[in-house]
This record gives sequence, C-alpha cells and structure tokens, in this order.
Amino acid sequence: MPAETTIDGYLEGQLLIAMPTMGDERFERSVIYLCAHSEEGAMGIIVNKVLASMTFGELLAQLDIKAADAVRRRAVHFGGPVDVGRGFVLHSAEVVREGTLVVQDSVAMTNTIDIMREIAAGQGPRDCLLALGYAGWGPGQLEGEIQQNAWLNVGADPTLLFDPDHESKWQRAIAKIGIDVSMLSGVAGRA
Repeated sequence: MPAETTIDGYLEGQLLIAMPTMGDERFERSVIYLCAHSEEGAMGIIVNKVLASMTFGELLAQLDIKAADAVRRRAVHFGGPVDVGRGFVLHSAEVVREGTLVVQDSVAMTNTIDIMREIAAGQGPRDCLLALGYAGWGPGQLEGEIQQNAWLNVGADPTLLFDPDHESKWQRAIAKIGIDVSMLSGVAGRA
C-alpha cells in the first residue's frame, strides 16, 4: 500500500504507524505524529507510549513549578529515543507563543518551559500532550524505512492525537486507513 503524502510529497502533520513486524522495540506498535519532514530528514513525537517512571507533577516538581492535582496527574510520554532529557509539548494550535511550531491548522509543538508553566496554571492550550525525547530520521532515512515496509501513514486528527486512551491508539490509527491488521505483511513486494 503506497504511503499517503502531502502535496509536497512529505508527511509532515501525518501519523506514522509502526507495522506489526517492527523489529525495533522502541518503536513497536508506535504511533508517531510527524512534526517536520523535508529533504533534510524528519522529526516526530510518539503519542501512544507513556512513561511509567514519571508523571507531569514529578516533572513540574523537578522544574520547581507548582500545579493543581488534576494537572499533576497528566501522563508524560516517551516521545522517542533522541534527546530524552528534552521536553516537547504537542498541543492544539489556539495557543501560539514565541518558539511554537504550527504543524497544521489544529496542531502545534512548543518546547519552552513557559508553556509548561501555563499548563500547570490551567491557562495553557485546550488539548496537550507532553513528551520527553523525540524520534528523528536523517535525509532519506524515513523514506527508506517506509519502502522497507516498516511504517504506514495516515492523516492525523486531533481527537486521536490527544485522546488519553493510549492503549488503543495504534489499533485506531490503523483502522483509520481502513485495513485489517491481520492482513498486514512485513514483506515488501514488487509488482
């Protein structure tokens, strides 16, 4: 099945879905929101893997930021294996600050501490997802992995992206494509 691409041929603003045969356990059953994709490479955030070792409240405490209990219980996601000490906030695009990358009309990414303060104070974006680390690919690397049948892609929708039901995101992302998971093969074919 060919990858669905944007007008310029890149997948920015799309969801990458790991094939069932993904050999890298860091990405097994991952759903990744692609924040950037160009001839220079790609960058995305895994949106369905939560860190068991840290809550948002614990992260805020490390940064000496006070927050209400409801905010403190938010999950912190494993965004990917690159730069795992760095935080990224995917959020609805009604909040745009200096340093915010608007990926598509409804989704933006900010990696400043100011947005974390706003979220902690209950004044941040309507929808948000905090992640530590990101997934990154060099020039042509993601395209090669797609050709090797490692990834599927589908347009992102904020409902799926920001839904706190992380356990079913992989299945729901595949269902958006309209295919049966049991019919997927990890073997690339030639016509």
